[in-house]
Amino acid sequence: MNAQPEPESRAQGADPLRAAADTMHAVRDRCVWSQQITHRDLVPYLIEESHEVIDAVESGTRDDLREELGDLLWQVLFHAAIAAQDPEDPFDIDDVARTLTEKMVRRHPHVFAGEVAETPEQVLVHWNAAKAAEKRTRRSVLDGVPRGMPALALAQKLSGRAAGVGATVAPVPTAVPPASEAELGNALLALVATARAEGWDAERALRERLRVLEDEVRAAEAGS
Repeated sequence: MNAQPEPESRAQGADPLRAAADTMHAVRDRCVWSQQITHRDLVPYLIEESHEVIDAVESGTRDDLREELGDLLWQVLFHAAIAAQDPEDPFDIDDVARTLTEKMVRRHPHVFAGEVAETPEQVLVHWNAAKAAEKRTRRSVLDGVPRGMPALALAQKLSGRAAGVGATVAPVPTAVPPASEAELGNALLALVATARAEGWDAERALRERLRVLEDEVRAAEAGS
């Protein structure tokens, strides 16, 4: 009986993405640790790899970025390999890629369907229209917002959704509002320092305020 060829030999002449997918399948099939891993088990690694990509973008080298993007891609391939073994509703990396391609074609009609978009703002109109058509079953602008986001990123996301239904968040009056992202960073750090001095939990304070904002958004939607 011939030994199973290694991913490298199977991938000769194939594209690098297919070689990576083949390598992942071999690892899933033949590595005893990988065989036991579930989607839920991978979540901490996905979060860590995502933050490492961010670090590479903000302060790393080109080599760092290439490597960290590869590590993040490995997480996608790993999830797809796990999904392919689901006994009830399997899908593989080809299905993931196919779904992504179909979505991106729908959301870029100015590229693939003869629509016109000459400014970034016009592109956004097409994108939002296609996205709204895809999400017709959603009942609230809050649907689909991942609650596991860091509080600050979640706050920016929810405040944007809130503005869409008229539930705006009033800015805190200050003598000199920040005029740049650097100044905004200083102001945010100063607020966190205040929280620490007072014994407050800045993360919890923001998340509790976001829960109130969600209630305000749903109330605005109910009244519209």
